[in-house]
Amino acid sequence: MAKRGVIIVAGGSGSRMHSSVPKQFMIVGGEPVVARTINTFSEALPGADIVVVLPEEHIAMWKNMAARFDVAVHRCVAGGKERFHSVKCGLDALSEDVEYVAVHDGVRALATKRLVLRAMLAAEQHDAVVPVVDVVDSYRRVESEESYIVPRASLRIVQTPQTFKAEVLRKAYSLPFDASFTDDASVVEAAGYRVSLVDGERQNIKLTTPEDVEYAEWILSRE
Repeated sequence: MAKRGVIIVAGGSGSRMHSSVPKQFMIVGGEPVVARTINTFSEALPGADIVVVLPEEHIAMWKNMAARFDVAVHRCVAGGKERFHSVKCGLDALSEDVEYVAVHDGVRALATKRLVLRAMLAAEQHDAVVPVVDVVDSYRRVESEESYIVPRASLRIVQTPQTFKAEVLRKAYSLPFDASFTDDASVVEAAGYRVSLVDGERQNIKLTTPEDVEYAEWILSRE
């Protein structure tokens, strides 16, 4: 069986949460947010090499917290200045025999095992896979003092886990950093690879505000 790797990017702070605790460490559904994320990937991809990328100053805090919860086996590495650098740190930490890599936002703790597997299976057929959901709101492009409607039929909301053949991701992350890199798919595209889309999940939101946490608690209460 192909060896799979997982990079969970868990940077950020609790500023928009109005919390003194980094949002990835907040308790949701009885466990830390990033613990739930780690466990989902561990259950979906047994034996996967899981690397959690944290700000260096948060690693000791997480190790102390993780010891008090039932968290699947994983390793921690320090991230870099930008998300690009953090993913690169995680990629460098994965074992050499990894053939497929999923990169996930640590605070997308509501992603299901079904989504993880769907993206990973698609990556076996394509170089790069991104989960997306349809846009339901209307959008307008603002230019100077004018605004224009943007046809939403051609738009999609991008999520993670973005999943790749390991050789593709490693080659892409040999590129120098560019401010236009908004996610891993944009790095891979810049390296000349095509990105394929799979169905994402409406509930797979980034937990960013107190309202997001309330929503997450409601979702988990229904499971």
